[in-house]
Amino acid sequence: MKREIVLDTETTGLDPFSGHRIVEIGCIEVMGGIRTGNHFHAYLNPERDMPEEAFRVHGLSTVFLKDKPVFSQKVDEFLEFIKEDTLVIHNAGFDMRFINWELENLGFKPIPMTRATDTVMMARRKFPGAPASLDALCKRFEIDLGARTKHGALLDAELLSDVYLELLGGRQVTLALDANAQGGGSVEVTVTRTFIEPRSFPIPPEELEAHNALLAKLKNPLWSEYN
Repeated sequence: MKREIVLDTETTGLDPFSGHRIVEIGCIEVMGGIRTGNHFHAYLNPERDMPEEAFRVHGLSTVFLKDKPVFSQKVDEFLEFIKEDTLVIHNAGFDMRFINWELENLGFKPIPMTRATDTVMMARRKFPGAPASLDALCKRFEIDLGARTKHGALLDAELLSDVYLELLGGRQVTLALDANAQGGGSVEVTVTRTFIEPRSFPIPPEELEAHNALLAKLKNPLWSEYN
């Protein structure tokens, strides 16, 4: 069964090459289109201040993050969780740029972009010209946004996992198919049918007589060749 990791990050800004860092990573494990309940989540000390514009987005302050581990302290756990599986990311280029900057800064090999499935690109192919933000897609698919007062990596990864399944064709169908697959075989369905006696429609004598009279007027009918 295919294993995929739905991933999201929060950062101090837009560009790691300008000194911005990851401050939160959230990963959700999906097996065969179903969330397993396994996840990886970490707040990270960016070892720098938090710009006000970034704080307004995710609400993670310099004070809150000060005692959190740095990326180097969580990298092994992170890599062990994602293994070599596909990463499902909304606007993958952004998150992958930050993750690979952090990895390469520690001497690790970067994760190839070929491992990333970008749900923004999926949405734009499926709904050309329509908004493709996570909020817009959640509203389109009627996914509850009640808990999302600010951006958060783990919550956004959970929302994205639902959006991803909808983009693949719908959560309800996928869950039904995978429930059968996890059971190891087919599901027996019993259908109860009510037996109804066949109805009889006898031809009235006057109608039969009229029919025979009509047939007598036909010259060389086709069916006479087979009698």
